[in-house]
Amino acid sequence: MGDTFVRFDMLAYPRRQKLRLLAWLISFPAVWRHGVRITKVRTFGLKPPYVLLCNHNAFLDFKVTTAAIFPHRANYVVAIDGFTSPTKNGFKSREGLLRTVGCICKRKFTSDAVLVRQLNRVIKNGDIAVLYPEARYSLCGTNAILPESLGKLCKLLKVPVVSLIMSGHHVNSPFWNLKDRGVYRTEAVMTQLFTADELASASVEEINGQITGAFTYDDYDWQKIRGVRTSYKKRAEGLHKVLYQCPACKAEYKMSSEGAELRCSACNKSWTMLEDGSLQANEGDTEFSHIPDWYEWERGNVREEVESGIYGITCPVRVESLPNADGYINLGNGVMTHDQRGFTVHVSGPYGEFDMHKPVQSLYSCHIEYNYLGKYGDCVDLNTLEDTWYCYPYDCDFSVTKLALATEELYKRQKHGN
Repeated sequence: MGDTFVRFDMLAYPRRQKLRLLAWLISFPAVWRHGVRITKVRTFGLKPPYVLLCNHNAFLDFKVTTAAIFPHRANYVVAIDGFTSPTKNGFKSREGLLRTVGCICKRKFTSDAVLVRQLNRVIKNGDIAVLYPEARYSLCGTNAILPESLGKLCKLLKVPVVSLIMSGHHVNSPFWNLKDRGVYRTEAVMTQLFTADELASASVEEINGQITGAFTYDDYDWQKIRGVRTSYKKRAEGLHKVLYQCPACKAEYKMSSEGAELRCSACNKSWTMLEDGSLQANEGDTEFSHIPDWYEWERGNVREEVESGIYGITCPVRVESLPNADGYINLGNGVMTHDQRGFTVHVSGPYGEFDMHKPVQSLYSCHIEYNYLGKYGDCVDLNTLEDTWYCYPYDCDFSVTKLALATEELYKRQKHGN
């Protein structure tokens, strides 16, 4: 897109965190309200600098992270849309504030050598480098794919590697319906995975393996084990965004949700989400009582389409660009195709015609949004190092969840041949 728009300055060095008192005042009341239990493992004597890898289920994650590392200073890797804020008349930049509190901008699912330089500066400053390596909120309270470059990054930084795995945040405020359910006694476990000496002697494969092991979690299992119940009457609303395919009749894009109920309009079968987070068919067999099992069944079906070569979708899209933190720019309408070649988008509008192509090998996963900002509905955002496009399909049957699953399965098939 050339120099059509001013670009976010990704090269500016991260600032050492200021306004820590403000961060504490914002974070600790939420931590106390949810009665968060923070357990620390192998952290005796641990001091900055170190790398902190956190799982990602809800906005509460950031507040618990602040409490877990108290009183130390940190820099946080944050997506570009975190640097802009909605107002009554549109959007405004909050870049200055976020830089002041130590945030580092990153465009999701891009290979960014600049970020390595930024994190090196954080470590040289003697601070904590906080990353959410799943790069998106969990869709159903389970772990997402981690980048294969993560072990190499940790190796380069040469400081202790620590994980912070938080449980209960998805149950409290799931990505598909952000209403705070008031879940009490959520938990977080902070573990030193590698000391600096252990990291030096470990291979990249060993580092990745241990991080992946730490990032294995299931919020719905946690809910059942802890006996947590949520009485929120609309607890299933939005769940059809994740569970888009009916397990009874196999129809796609016919699921809906209201109150505590899921329903397929193709066969009229329905399920109730119980207070313990499980599903129960209102009539007949319950195909999946565990929400992540339904989700993984959908993944298996997408994998079959990919392996048989029949997967693909072409749909009209509205496209908005976020080249900087000042707000979203309407690029116009166009066409998006996702198939064995990856994502291809062509758009034309008031600023001209533009194209973006993201080949399969460039995306091990992708970021999606449900009813993003309440504007045009669900979208997939595609990133280059200089821009982010929010692509909203319309006038077609689609699921951005399926697009995300297909992105992962296409990558795995091309990368690993299985």
